[in-house]
Amino acid sequence: MVAPALPPADQDPVDDVVIESSDNSSNEVKAIAPAWLLSIGTHAVVVGIMAAMVYAAAPVEVEYPSPRFVVFPDPPKVEPVAQVVSTTPDDIQIKVIQTEVTQVITPIEVNDPLTQSEDPHPDVGDPGRDTAVANVETGSTGVFMSLGAGSQGAGMFSKRTGGGKRRTTGKFGGGEDRVPSVESALRWFKRHQSANGMWDVDQYQANCQDDALKCEPGVNQPGDADIACTSYAIMCYLGAGYDHLTPNKYRTTIAKALDWLLAQQKADGLFGERNYEHAVATMALAEALGMSNDVQLKAPAQKAVNIVLARQAKDPEAKDKAYAGLGWDYVDANAARNDTSVTGWNLMALKSAMGAGLQVGSGMDGAKAWLERTWKASNPDWKTLDPYQGESSFPYTFDATTGKVGNNSAGEGHLSCVGALSAVYLGHHKGDVMLETMANTIMKTNYPTTYPTNTYFLYYNTLAIFQIGGERWEKWNKPVAKLLAKAQRADDSCFNGSWDFAGTQFHGHNTGRLLSTAYACLSQEVIWRYEQIGNK
Repeated sequence: MVAPALPPADQDPVDDVVIESSDNSSNEVKAIAPAWLLSIGTHAVVVGIMAAMVYAAAPVEVEYPSPRFVVFPDPPKVEPVAQVVSTTPDDIQIKVIQTEVTQVITPIEVNDPLTQSEDPHPDVGDPGRDTAVANVETGSTGVFMSLGAGSQGAGMFSKRTGGGKRRTTGKFGGGEDRVPSVESALRWFKRHQSANGMWDVDQYQANCQDDALKCEPGVNQPGDADIACTSYAIMCYLGAGYDHLTPNKYRTTIAKALDWLLAQQKADGLFGERNYEHAVATMALAEALGMSNDVQLKAPAQKAVNIVLARQAKDPEAKDKAYAGLGWDYVDANAARNDTSVTGWNLMALKSAMGAGLQVGSGMDGAKAWLERTWKASNPDWKTLDPYQGESSFPYTFDATTGKVGNNSAGEGHLSCVGALSAVYLGHHKGDVMLETMANTIMKTNYPTTYPTNTYFLYYNTLAIFQIGGERWEKWNKPVAKLLAKAQRADDSCFNGSWDFAGTQFHGHNTGRLLSTAYACLSQEVIWRYEQIGNK
């Protein structure tokens, strides 16, 4: 709007109405003047009343339950403008021009999360842009990721909530087992969270007030199992579509856990001491950032990713040192020992970081080199393998200085579960000999038929087979979901919603019930966590 020009200094500033009259009689104008002055006054009163009505209709400021919500300021009040238009003293016109007042859009009303139903997600919403061809897609409320190089699919996080979650459940089936199973596990986690927000491996049972029958304590493993198990629990909530900002029944639970986790981060960005729990914490932080777009998480998440990159093993024979990365060991950037289990979690952390829009440098390129060299060293006959009938395995360790592979002292065999999932993450698809032959091995040797089972293998294998899809997933999907639902504790006690860890038999399984419940819950969530791209 352009401001009106000011009158000259020698002109009366009040005299801004021009009245045209005929030349016959100035007396007629004088006689008529009181009438039009009265008319102006009358209209002025009307205008004043209209302005008061506009002011009264202004939106009332609403106080929202979270300080993170933006309260929009009231717009400046616009007063109607009176303009006098006259042609002759006998035909004086007063025209009231009412400036249009645009309706103010106020923040959406938020229901009290404490009074919401068990499932706060409505059956509406876009499941994601199915035509998006990118690893990272930026949306208006967060960041969305599709796993896999150049994959075509909806964003990663859109499958976790609302209509996207319902349609995904309907597409793959098994929701009658998955949904109540996951919700029961999340309630169990909530009952056993410490007041400071953590999940304490050997003291978690003290937090449950349900009855006198308490869960058994776990064992805090070397490193910091509290950091790892707290991060696992956070990811269970995130995988089910709950975050710390969106109004939901677990928002406070997740926010407290993230606050505790951030308090454990050292100045350089490190969580704990080892690359294992650090990677799990980095993954949880990156996913929380990606789902909520909470800017307060971006700096600590990026610092954590920087540690992942700094501790990546380097190939001593690489010509380009900027692209010399390999896998990860427990502590050092040790080319002589690339640990498959540790590498798997660091690789997942980088993938989640990509989805959150963080910088991951050349870390994924190095991981590709680790994957290929390790698999070929473990399967010297790889050139002759039939992708549809052949089998291949993936070892526990790879020595990049000697080319030798090794397995752990517990005699747990191969880690093809990590190898297959890593292959999907790093761009291998249906028909690829590496991916297909490791999947054949998983189906032959790691298909779960009873519980207890190796829950570490269970999580990796369920996620890997889901990504690979096809007939393997048809065989795995509903039977494994039902198996887990039946094995979940459903008695009227502190155990309700958890999974027993006795007999799960993997290295470190005696970390306890927190870990077995987290792995089982994450396994139930695989269809929501990531877009299925391995079979494309």
